[in-house]
Amino acid sequence: MKINRIHHVAIICSDYEKSKDFYVNKLGFTVLKETFREDRASYKLDLAVGDTYQIELFSFKNPPKRPSYPEASGLRHLAFEVDDIEEAVRELTSKNIVVEVIRIDEITGKRFTFFKDPDDLPLEIYEH
Repeated sequence: MKINRIHHVAIICSDYEKSKDFYVNKLGFTVLKETFREDRASYKLDLAVGDTYQIELFSFKNPPKRPSYPEASGLRHLAFEVDDIEEAVRELTSKNIVVEVIRIDEITGKRFTFFKDPDDLPLEIYEH
């Protein structure tokens, strides 16, 4: 099997409008398609991340909370590459998004930091 790339990341949110605002208006992802699925009474929002990747944002009625511990097994976080981390941090903080202190990756020497989406999903920005 030859896998070409990651196609998309799916995120289930607890408050669709709040998460839609966060990913579209605060992070600036482009809406590709928004679908209301009548049979599930839920939305599916396809978002473009640059010109290669996608995020699928789902709403479901009363989704259970997912415990998030940094060292638990499973998906740890979602990371986005940026050219200038200080510029990205300024933009996020100007939108009232709390961002951790910029750190240095001890293996690559690259700068990175974390922030959270409306459901406390850990998101990382990593300098190119």
